[in-house]
Amino acid sequence: MAKNDEGNSALGEAIFEQSKNCLVYSEDALVSVVGLEDVMVVNTKDALLVAAKDKAQDVKKVVEQLDKANRPETVQHRRVYRPWGWSERISEGERFRVQSMMIEPGKGLTLQRHIHRAEHWVVVSGTLEVTIDGKDELISENQSVFVPLGARHKLQNPGKIPVRMIEVQSGAYIAEDDILRV
Repeated sequence: MAKNDEGNSALGEAIFEQSKNCLVYSEDALVSVVGLEDVMVVNTKDALLVAAKDKAQDVKKVVEQLDKANRPETVQHRRVYRPWGWSERISEGERFRVQSMMIEPGKGLTLQRHIHRAEHWVVVSGTLEVTIDGKDELISENQSVFVPLGARHKLQNPGKIPVRMIEVQSGAYIAEDDILRV
């Protein structure tokens, strides 16, 4: 990567003040580095790493600690890729999860139902074909649909552009193993 006069380089947005030979990689946030030398900052949607450049090989020791503590960061990422597109966790709490989703043209999610959660979908762009308990409906940009707990449902993108949508899951249990494929 290109370096400034002080030897600093960045991929993503970065500000360097009184810093030398620093490296910044940031996916989604502005990073400011002040008064540091020979430091790397790696900011992803999953985690933030700040380390001395000469200790980069020791990152594996941090991963080992995360594994021992059964932390989800080593196996679970905010953005998960699926055959139909991807989903990305925005927020999660005790009885809810909010995620952004993208469904590729001609692709969709299989017929399924949930025992412990309901879902609400808001289409941001594109057109979504929704089936809930055997009833088909087209949902377009700025429209939404509610999927009650236990309802059999599926999603399909019948269009030529990717569907972008927001999904809100709520209920007593929201883990992925609540999906019953039909």
